[in-house]
Amino acid sequence: MHMDRDTVVTERSGRSTPHREANMNRHEPDTRIYRPVAAAMVLALAGLVLLADPAQAAIDEESQFILNTFSFLIWGALVMWMCAGFTMLESGSVRTKNASVICLKNIGLYSISGLTFYFIGYNLMYVDVGAWIGSVSFLYGPSADELALLSGQAEAQAAVLGQSYATMSDWFFQMVFVATAASIVSGALAERVKLWSFLTFTAILTAIIYPIVGAWTWGEGWLNQMGFQDFAGSTIVHSTGGWAALAGVIIVGPRLGKFRSDGGVKITPPSNVPLVTLGVLILWFGWLGFNGGSQLALGGVTDAVAMSNVLANTNLAASAGVVAALFLSRPIFGRVDLMAILNGAIAGLVSITAGPDIVEHYWAVIIGALGSALCLGGIKLLETLKLDDVVGAIPAHLVAGMWGTLAVCIAAGGNLGVQLLGVIAIGVFVFGTSWLTWMALDKVLGVRVARNVEEIGQDAMELGIEAYPEFVLMPDPDEVEELRGGAVASTD
Repeated sequence: MHMDRDTVVTERSGRSTPHREANMNRHEPDTRIYRPVAAAMVLALAGLVLLADPAQAAIDEESQFILNTFSFLIWGALVMWMCAGFTMLESGSVRTKNASVICLKNIGLYSISGLTFYFIGYNLMYVDVGAWIGSVSFLYGPSADELALLSGQAEAQAAVLGQSYATMSDWFFQMVFVATAASIVSGALAERVKLWSFLTFTAILTAIIYPIVGAWTWGEGWLNQMGFQDFAGSTIVHSTGGWAALAGVIIVGPRLGKFRSDGGVKITPPSNVPLVTLGVLILWFGWLGFNGGSQLALGGVTDAVAMSNVLANTNLAASAGVVAALFLSRPIFGRVDLMAILNGAIAGLVSITAGPDIVEHYWAVIIGALGSALCLGGIKLLETLKLDDVVGAIPAHLVAGMWGTLAVCIAAGGNLGVQLLGVIAIGVFVFGTSWLTWMALDKVLGVRVARNVEEIGQDAMELGIEAYPEFVLMPDPDEVEELRGGAVASTD
């Protein structure tokens, strides 16, 4: 049917011409509301036709390329959203006087991770990897075939399709994992680490330390060649972040007054419990992309089924972690501890991350529950050792990460000796290099804020801004006792 230019404009604008309005019965039903239904019926019929003919049902190479690329991008976006979860969790866990610095640290570490992984990290981890390390070269970008295709050379399309996915979609998906490892360090050292020292450490961790661990494993280095298994990073991501955090906690020391001279532990409740809970739920949501996307393909029925199993196991493990912590928190801490329960969820997620592709789903429940129990025990152990981890990152990520990596041997076909070797080798390397890095930073920049900064708060002293300016600052009870001549809290 011929349609003149004016009619086209009218139709696209969604408005009727006076002539149409004059000829339209106001009681006649608007057929536009049926268009989505009709479209759905057409698609359903097309699907039935494809199913009826198996030869037509197979996904062609271009469709596989599109689905694989889209999978990397959408799952990567979900993992990126975990940065928001860490921000909420940490800013709600600290006292209000330090919440703004937490926000800056998290958006800063995500940005630094993106730049360092682009400039050198990805090359070290994935490009021309030998047994130990990849290419010491700078910058990363689309393949030559992709650039040719974008420049109009249609003949390059076949070579691009042979890649199975767009180059930078894979880079993006891998990059957001790096930021996750750095976020673990942020929470453990909150409220007393210097901002610039932390950001400098983040740059070293994401540019060098983490990529070398990745080269050994996902980059097909020596551990991978031995058969080490870590599907989505219980050790590669989470234990790496946990070891780096542990080294920092030891070097920086505990918050003022956290451990008393009489051996007691000062309770430091979170400033915003709903915010912490929201942060954990965001992390849980993002974890579906973290583990689901690690299938690394969505090009056929097998990938779709495997990815579904991964998401189901991820959710089951987290749920089991919550319920286990719900029952165990009272015997361990003397109360039903919400913060311990929230850490139980994270520990369940971390525990299943090394082997979420198992097909016997009840193992996900067992692995998640045991990871949660180990996390709660780890929280208590850190208090005994007088190691101050503000958010429980070390038990939730390091302890549960090690357990999850070893649990691969139970249901996912891992070799215990190889898995144990991987846990130990990565632990020694990450803790050792992190320790040396923190020590060097302490000598050059100093890693701990001054006493008055810690007492007044990093928000006011380092940023000149309050997260909650309308709040009235209440004195710390221990400081009141000190001023009154009472027991002085230990600052060891």
